[in-house]
Amino acid sequence: MSPYENLHICPLPGHRYKLLKPFDWLGVSVPAGYRTNGADVPRLLWSIWPPNQSDYLPAVVLHDYLCDLGEYERADRVLYRALRRLGVGAWTVRLWYAAVRGYHRVKYGPRPTCQDQTHPQADS
Repeated sequence: MSPYENLHICPLPGHRYKLLKPFDWLGVSVPAGYRTNGADVPRLLWSIWPPNQSDYLPAVVLHDYLCDLGEYERADRVLYRALRRLGVGAWTVRLWYAAVRGYHRVKYGPRPTCQDQTHPQADS
């Protein structure tokens, strides 16, 4: 079944949506009642990528939910996979992915890697 057929939402005031039923796709389970604002596309780009365009909505719901859980890196990877599965063009997918990764790095800072962390030296 298509993710579009499984996504049951109700529009709310203020460009928001509420899930009427659970939405399970790509290993992510979003509970019924979850609220999303859809895609945060800058107004300048609305003529190219209208906010809350149905082409992107299943991917955006997954991304928003994972971000609300604080799983930003996973959210961005899932967004990329979801957009590709929805048939969104490769250029648009790469641009959206770069935009959300950049936004999360600016807002939350880079996550430390093993090389960035200092480890205490063992006493000899």
